[in-house]
Amino acid sequence: MSLVVLVTLPPERALDLARILVSEHLAGCVNIVPGLQSVYRWHGDVAEDPESLLLIKTSGEQYPDLEARIKALHPYEVPEIIALQYDRALPEFQAWLRGALEPGSR
Repeated sequence: MSLVVLVTLPPERALDLARILVSEHLAGCVNIVPGLQSVYRWHGDVAEDPESLLLIKTSGEQYPDLEARIKALHPYEVPEIIALQYDRALPEFQAWLRGALEPGSR
């Protein structure tokens, strides 16, 4: 099973988290989408903050470790971590992703 995991966080933390997840083989690729403005309810108030969105490509097998690592490194008390399973993708991409998640891959 392949997943795309969505995570929002402060822009200044996005690149560091992406690098860690890829270097630890928890993600094959992380796209950083800058320039989000999030409006949300927190502790009874409406808050607004600039954020970046991470699009993290991983596998179902890696997800528990990925989630734990994001929670350990994320600055928010309750980070947004949403995993979306997809059924179809280019077979060559799927093969690359499996290889990128292997601990011995470069």
